[in-house]
Amino acid sequence: MPTHPHQPAANAVSGYFDVASGEPLHPAAREVLLNAYDEGWADPARLYRSGRRARMLLDNAREVVAAVLGCRPDEVSFTPNGTQAVQLGILGRFEARERDRTELAVSAVEHSSVLACATRLESRGAVVRHVGVDAAGLVDPDEFAAAVGPQTALACLQAANHEVGTVQPVDDVAAACAEHDVPVLTDAAQAVGRVGLPAHWSILAASAHKWGGPGGVGVLAVRRGVRWRSPWPDDERGDGRVPGFENVPGVLAAAAALRARHEEAAGLAERHWPLVEHIRTRVPQVIDDVDVVGHPTRRLPHLVTFSCLYVDGEALVTELDRAGFAVSSGSSCTSSTLQPSHVLAAMGALTHGNVRVSLGAEVTHDDVERFISVLADVITRLREQAGMS
Repeated sequence: MPTHPHQPAANAVSGYFDVASGEPLHPAAREVLLNAYDEGWADPARLYRSGRRARMLLDNAREVVAAVLGCRPDEVSFTPNGTQAVQLGILGRFEARERDRTELAVSAVEHSSVLACATRLESRGAVVRHVGVDAAGLVDPDEFAAAVGPQTALACLQAANHEVGTVQPVDDVAAACAEHDVPVLTDAAQAVGRVGLPAHWSILAASAHKWGGPGGVGVLAVRRGVRWRSPWPDDERGDGRVPGFENVPGVLAAAAALRARHEEAAGLAERHWPLVEHIRTRVPQVIDDVDVVGHPTRRLPHLVTFSCLYVDGEALVTELDRAGFAVSSGSSCTSSTLQPSHVLAAMGALTHGNVRVSLGAEVTHDDVERFISVLADVITRLREQAGMS
């Protein structure tokens, strides 16, 4: 697709430091997406030639995704987005649960889509048990185990946190849950294509635009043997999990991007780890009253968050944008509501004046150095304007 002559392609913008919110389309997905509109446009549920062709392509994409997730192809379904995958995963488990299982265990730092489902279920009589985290955003498996029992229908623990990058001990928690035959849903949106995934999840949700696929494609995987039933009315199409016509071109491009990103993951991590470590070390050295949050080692390789005293987060994001850097502040999913980050609050960290940086494939050391310099200037200016410097 041609780019406007005065606007470089998004993946060429060196100041885009917010891939955790959404990543530019991976080059491996671009050609596949365009070709798929010619090859995979037909209804894959139909028996004529173009329908069979679309079904074959869809099944191939499902196999690619399943291979990366470590599950069977028939356990994978495609949704319109990651949020819907989370909602279907949780609500579908409660739809099919044993009658005496009325409890839900969730970590305090889950994505807002998980917590919104918990609130909905609580309003319907479910008991929701929230498991806290330490100052690094890490769940203690023993504390999580204490929140799970014979009445627990589902436990929710993300693979990696979307705001601070802390990688959670999902397999350890799953082992404790298995003693009570409790399935574990893991929101793997930030981890897929970045780090190794946990092995012992029961239900998994992910989102293609986090790994360089097109927007509008989510993934819901439900292991065979897990009691699950769609919370929506029956639909004659598909696998009984997600109703309606599949976005075949989007799914094909998502699978192509995932396969490429999975192959690149180790190399990207090797590049990103020292860049993020430099930010974690250097920012507190050049700027006073800054706290770097998140686990120093159990973390995503490309993401770091820090909180700045005496600075408004929204103003900081706006000024950095004017200087050519795109970052986020607080929860990317709740920033428009002006609500403080529930993740940082659960960690006991400063909930205002925070900046999340997440690096793309093209970011260099020079880009990071320039960002740190600009950040220091912006914070100094904002503090002076507020009379705090």
